[in-house]
Amino acid sequence: MRIDVSDVLAYIGPGIGPRHFEVGEDVLEAFVTSDAGAARAFTLRAPGKWLADLPGLARRALQRCGVNAIYGGVLCTYSDPLRFFSYRRDGETGRMAALIWRDKRPAL
Repeated sequence: MRIDVSDVLAYIGPGIGPRHFEVGEDVLEAFVTSDAGAARAFTLRAPGKWLADLPGLARRALQRCGVNAIYGGVLCTYSDPLRFFSYRRDGETGRMAALIWRDKRPAL
């Protein structure tokens, strides 16, 4: 994008939270193979079953790219049925939206 990473502001929107996103050993291995520190985002739930902190993993990936202005990541779609759909909770889909924009500032 030809932008100074110090000018990037990231907001992690609603998503399934770390107490509800259960994954298998394969997902854990996929993350820690490329980043050993990502293991901190996983909590053993049962043999071969892990709870994954997706907002934490997103935050870590952004920080590894040099982004320091990171907000959000606290709204859990699974635990808030009044505001959010959750396929894992309800077994049916809904719709959500995401935004990305770039300020049009003149080049210096």
